[in-house]
Parts: sequence; structure tokens; C-alpha cells
Amino acid sequence: MADPRWRPSTKAPGLWATTAALVWLPVFVAQVVWALVDGRATTWPHVTVFAVTLVVALADILIVPQWRYRVHRWEISADAVYTRTGWFNQERRIAPITRIQTVDTERGPLDRLFGLATVTVTTASSAGAVKITALDLDVADRTVEQLTAIAARNAGDAT
Repeated sequence: MADPRWRPSTKAPGLWATTAALVWLPVFVAQVVWALVDGRATTWPHVTVFAVTLVVALADILIVPQWRYRVHRWEISADAVYTRTGWFNQERRIAPITRIQTVDTERGPLDRLFGLATVTVTTASSAGAVKITALDLDVADRTVEQLTAIAARNAGDAT
């Protein structure tokens, strides 16, 4: 079976980079507070921890979003929803249309800032819902409509 053919929005790396930056911000604030409380900000422990944190944070903010964008794919056929996600641990999911129970759209604050949405396809699977992340809002809306129409034509037991 071929890999899914559609990528998330071209804005996805920006969303993922912003999310990563917001995760790293408290770490840098904690290091500054530690240096100020300790009073020896230029000693080797502070400089070393800051340098290592900076390198890892920059990789997480600059490299990982691009890597994720190259890996993330999705596709909807008449038979199934296909996704491939991850950057380090990669996961491929195939959810048969006949197993779809609900289709939802989710938009958090950062998603709204970037004009993106996540489509969640809940199925009768112990692996959980299939998420198609970082879609442009109009693509997400069309995807929900398409999935709803396909699922209605393919009535299954969805259990």
C-alpha cells in the first residue's frame, strides 16, 4: 500500500515551531532565575546547562518541525482514512470508513492564530482516534464534509 499523499498545511512547521518555543520558554526562565538566585551566572554549571539547553531547544524549534512536515501525510479514499505521523517515532494508521463513529474539528488558540485545524476521526479501534493535524481551515472543513458523505454511503456497524 502506498503512503498517504497529502501533507499538512505549509503553515504547520510554524505552528510546531511556536509550540516548541512556548515549551522551552519556561526552561530558559527557570535557568535565568537559577543563575540570579545563585549569583554566579557565568560559572561553568550555568554556562554549560544554558548552552546544552540552547542547542537542544534550537534543534526542537528549527529542525524538528521541518522533519515532521516531511513525514506527516494523510489521505482519504472511498475505503479508509490513512495517516502517517511522527518525527522520531513514526506511526502509520489506516482506519476503515465503515468503522468511523464521529468526525470532529478542533482548533486551539495557536491553531486559530495560524488559521489551522485538526480533524479527529473517532473509530471503533482500541488504538484511539485518527488525527489529521495542521490542516488549513478550509481543507479541514472539506475533509469533514467528505468523510461524512463517504461514511453515510458506506453504512457499517462502526463497532
